[in-house]
Formats: sequence, C-alpha cells, structure tokens
Amino acid sequence: MRVLVTGAAGQLGRDIVSALRSLEMAEVTAAGHDSLAVEDRAAVDELFDSVRPDVVIHTAAFTDVDGCETDPERAKAVNVLGTGHVTQAADKTGAHLVYVSTDYVFDGRGSRPYRESDPTNPISVYGSSKLAGELLCPESATIVRTSWLSGAHGANFVRTVLRLGERSGELPFVDDQRGSPTFTSDLAPAVAALAMDRRAGCFHVTNRGEASRFELARETLAVAGADPGRVHPIPTRELDPPRPAARPAYSVLDSSAFESAGYAPLPPWRDGLTRLVAQLNGNT
Repeated sequence: MRVLVTGAAGQLGRDIVSALRSLEMAEVTAAGHDSLAVEDRAAVDELFDSVRPDVVIHTAAFTDVDGCETDPERAKAVNVLGTGHVTQAADKTGAHLVYVSTDYVFDGRGSRPYRESDPTNPISVYGSSKLAGELLCPESATIVRTSWLSGAHGANFVRTVLRLGERSGELPFVDDQRGSPTFTSDLAPAVAALAMDRRAGCFHVTNRGEASRFELARETLAVAGADPGRVHPIPTRELDPPRPAARPAYSVLDSSAFESAGYAPLPPWRDGLTRLVAQLNGNT
C-alpha cells in the first residue's frame, strides 16, 4: 500500500512514518514542509500525481496556538486552504484521507470527556482553523482528534518542563486547564492502524486518564528525578505574560468509540510520560 504522510518532519509525523515502516506493509513517502508546503496547491497536485498514494495521512499543520492567534492568515493558509488542497488531491487520485485534528475544536465548558458527537465550538483561531479542515474532509475520511501531544521530536510541553526544571526557583503552571496528555509514540501506531484499515469516521484517540497542566508538570519532574514541589499552581488569569489565544478549560476526550471499533486503548498517560522522559534523558 502506498502511503503519503504530510508534515512528516513534525513530532507526530516522524513517529507515524516509523510506525508505518515497522509494519512492512506500506511503501511510505514522507513529505515534510521542506519538500511539501501544503499551502502550495500546485506542489500538492504534483506530489500526488507522482506518488499516486492509496492513503494519505495529513498531519501537516500550523500548530502554534498563540502563533495562529497572532497570524490568522497563516493559520488559514496552512490549516484550511492547505487541507483543502490535500483533500482535493486525495479525491482526484482516489486516496483514502486521514486527517489529524485536535481537542481545541471544543470550547472547554463541558464537565465530562467529549464524545465525537458533541457540538464543536472552538474559542481560538487554531481550533477554528482545524475544525474548518475537518469540515473539508469527505464522509469516507478518517478524522483523528487528539490532545496535548508530546514526543521525542520538536518542541512540546514535556520538553519545556524538563528545560525549566534545570533552572532554580519555583515553576508556576496553570491548574484550571484539564486535558488528556498524549504521547506520539503511542498515538502513531493507532493512527497507522486506522489508516491501513481505511476506517471511516471521527475518532478521539488519546492516552488514558486526564490531568491539569500543573499535575502534568509535577509528574514530569518527579519522573525525571527532580523536585516536583517546585511546581506551584496558578489560575490561567495569572499567566505573565498572558497568552494571546484562549485555551479550553476542560478538553478531555472520550476514546471509547475507538476502542469499540476493535482497537486497543492507548496506555495510561503516566506510562507514556515515563517512557518519553527516559528517552529524552538518554536512558533508552
């Protein structure tokens, strides 16, 4: 099976490429932004015509939440127009589309884990642009919503906490944002399985459990052998400087539909965190 992965140089894209190649069932074309800018329609069409993929896993996105807020035109160009280019090219070549989306399509006012059928209501440019991308996908596509990604490649929350942990003093983290910490090494094989099965529909896929940013930061330091007591909780309103983009206060995702479809649940988030910290610290 010929599989094209967009955004293949990103933290999730790199792990998806590795997961696909480990299956030895796919001929993988890994297209990072240097080789494919999805906002360039001609480049997208040319690559699809060359590769003729059976499946395309579209991970390419402008994922800087605050950057999207301050540069909405770029968010639109990459996350909306770029996704449109990919969906149109996939339709023209007959490729099954897998689109990676986000918990930020929800407003965070819920009090229980979000199901796929719950109403969306993004409160940021990033969330709005990713939802617009979802709406461009055909009914036959696979949409994977996930959240709070960290992995061995690129910038992410866990890397930030470890870096800050090398400094002295207290570390403030918000305790009024809750989500589902998810690790790319666990998510990537799940996305690959959905892609190879060409499973149509929207699926929430995250590591099991939930946490606040404060709890995740404390656990990260504890796993790294540092002092978690240095992390102290603050409300979002006390962030200094304040962040340009609003975040959902509660964006835990319910992954039961994914599991009901016959796929193994992802491990608890603390397991994924332990493995990632060990990898980043060179202990694996």
